[in-house]
Amino acid sequence: MRFAKVGDRFGKSVTLDVESIGSFARACGDTNPLHHDDAVARASRFGSIIACGPHTASLLLALSAEHFARICPALGLDFRVQFRKAVKAGDTLALEWTVVRVEDKPSMRGELVEMDGRVHNQHGELVLSGHGLVLAAERL
Repeated sequence: MRFAKVGDRFGKSVTLDVESIGSFARACGDTNPLHHDDAVARASRFGSIIACGPHTASLLLALSAEHFARICPALGLDFRVQFRKAVKAGDTLALEWTVVRVEDKPSMRGELVEMDGRVHNQHGELVLSGHGLVLAAERL
């Protein structure tokens, strides 16, 4: 059974507000005032509250889990991200994965799906790029 093919794309958009940025940062223990303190953030080079890196990365990784969960059991094996630009409160992000390689793995009853990911803000600026490897299988 084929779970993915080269060229498949899937994505979604999400808008980050001050509350969600602060909540995520607190939940993961990030006490950097750029994520919590409006006065500090406004005085910074960013000029406003910004999301912590794990927040943006988590949104992209979760998108792969959400996508494959609709199709088959899947297990994330390897993910790498590069932070390109700060994500400010109020930014609307376009998250997208593109399948770049699929390798059948009969011994695992599935296939290895390699993907390139991109996150752009509402201005079309690349804020994060990523690469992922997922095992998509009949059963885990």
